[in-house]
Order: sequence, then structure tokens, then C-alpha cells
Amino acid sequence: MNLYEHESTVVIRPEILSLPAYKQGRPAPADAFKLSSNENPFPTPAWVTEAIVEANVGRYPESTSRVLRDALAREWGCDTDEVIVGAGSVSILYQLIQAVAGPGDNVIFAWRAFEAYPWISTVAGADCIRIPNTPDHRHDLESMIAAVTPRTRAILLCTPNNPTGTGITSDEFHDLMSRVPETVLVILDEAYAEFSHDPDVVCGKNVKGQYSNLVILRTFSKAFGLAGLRIGYGIGPWNIFQAATSTAIPMVVTEQAQHAALAVLAHKDEAMALVKEICDRRDAVWTRLIDQGWTTPKPHGNFVWLPTAEDTDNAAEILEEGGIIARVFPGDGIRVTIAEPESVEPFLAATARIIAADMRH
Repeated sequence: MNLYEHESTVVIRPEILSLPAYKQGRPAPADAFKLSSNENPFPTPAWVTEAIVEANVGRYPESTSRVLRDALAREWGCDTDEVIVGAGSVSILYQLIQAVAGPGDNVIFAWRAFEAYPWISTVAGADCIRIPNTPDHRHDLESMIAAVTPRTRAILLCTPNNPTGTGITSDEFHDLMSRVPETVLVILDEAYAEFSHDPDVVCGKNVKGQYSNLVILRTFSKAFGLAGLRIGYGIGPWNIFQAATSTAIPMVVTEQAQHAALAVLAHKDEAMALVKEICDRRDAVWTRLIDQGWTTPKPHGNFVWLPTAEDTDNAAEILEEGGIIARVFPGDGIRVTIAEPESVEPFLAATARIIAADMRH
């Protein structure tokens, strides 16, 4: 029963009214595999649950995440003030764009890349400059550089790229940084960096501190299985983070999340062993996709990309009929998370049927 007889007449910004809300990966029925959200498939380790239990939820969390920032600073070899912690790396991205961009400004990013980029930029009042990916599903960095104008406030680089799984090489990254004005913030979004073992792909730990306009974003959600706690971090210049902190909602990083992240850092070897298992499974799945006849790019994240173009909706139906719930990008392709080992054969059986129906591109 509606409480209000009439719709509200409150004036809402037209660009917000036209902006589609971010959509979470679809849940899966009991007889299917949910491979739509790039989640870690392993049960939560005991050392994480024990850390969560130790958190005092009756009091507000420590608002600066100081203990965790100290630990991350040791991990990255930087000063604590050069670390920022937020409710997932996406919340830090939101804070950063709020800090640097507004009406009349623009933000440049590849497309497709992370779905949150357009709405984060639009909410700040900035224009979105979407640069189409190259035919091999990579960032078109030359076009991104060419798109920079005096109005550009930020460039977003997603590597490994979500949803296509491609990576930016170190040479490409340094070339871009040498040609972008130092007044433009460059955000290296590395939500999936732990899954990338290609030495040619740029790694934030190797470029930290080299550029005064660079921020590196990481998360505990993907590789380390803390998606339900929402915690991520950034590495970069202290004055940029000072401004970003001013745009944050206070105390959004819970005490439980901070404790869990510290537990992950204390058990890094065990956590990375699970990551390796996912990577091995991913590589085996990709090899079999290539054998089936797919031209999917080599994946660097914990997912694979099916370039199905205009046949995407039909291909998604075949996957769903086979018990696979994936992330569908109409007109472009399908992103499929590498998860439980039991999901592999049903997935590959479905992709074989898609190939038989001539829906790959």
C-alpha cells in the first residue's frame, strides 16, 4: 500500500533522473551457479571470522582506519598519510572524483570498463568522456590521451579491465603518464591486480611514488573474499587524500571490516594460495575456450570475457539454460566469474553450444 497519493514534485537534477542506477550481479537459483559478481568462491577463512568477532560493534569505528593504514604503509613501503581506506575501492573513487571534478569538467575513461565510472562522474556534475575499447578489448590509450582538454580533471585506468580482463602494460602506462598534464588526476584502478601475474602488465607497487598526480586503488573484496564487508584502499599523495577525506561520509568503514583486513594482511601467504588456485582454474578455462574457437582476450582478472556483440542476449539465455548466471552487457558481451570447480564443466558445455549456434565474435 502506497503511503502517498501523488508522486513527489520535488525538483531532481535531470542528469540524475536519466542516469541508470548501478545494478548488482544477478542472484542464482539453487540449481545454478552465480558467476555474475566476481566474488571469491571460497568459504570465509577462520582467521577472518575470528577477527570479525573481536570487533566491538557497540562503538563507532576508528574513523581514520589508522592501524590498518599503518599496516598497509608497511606493506607498500610508504608513509601512513599516503594511504586512504574506504568502504570498498569504489567509495574512494567516488571521493576522489567528488574532490577534483564538478560542473563544466570532464572525466575520461575506457568503455567498456567498470560500470560505476559513468554514474560517479555524473553525480559529481562532470561530463563523461567514454573512449571505446580497441577491437581486441583493450584501453585505447592514444585516444584517451588525445581526448584530454583543459576541462579534464581525471583519467580512469582499469587494469585488469572489468569486464574484458585485459591489462595495460608498464610501457603503455609510463607513456601515458609522460604525456598527461600533471594537473590531471590519473587513477590506476587495480581491483583485480592480485590475479595478474604477467610481468608486462603495470603493477601499482612498481610505480608508487613516481607521479604526483597518480592514485592507485586496491580492494579486499575480490582476491581476499571480503566483498560483504566493503573495504578497499588507495596509495597516493597525502594532499589528494586529504581532499578526498573531506568528501567522505564519516565512519563508513566498519570496525569489523578493519579487523578482517588486518587479518588478511597477517595471513597473506594463505590468502594468495587461494588466489593462485583461482588463477590456475581461470587459465585452464581460457585455454579450453580458445580450443572451442573463441577469440576471448587473455584474462588477467578472476573472470573471462565472451565477446558476443549483438548475440549477447541469446548467448546469455544459453548460459542460463545451462545453469550459469553471468554478467550480461547487452550488445557487447558477457563476463563470467571463475568460481567453484563444479561450475567449470557446465559453463564450458554452454559455451560450446554458443559456438555451435555461431554467436561468438
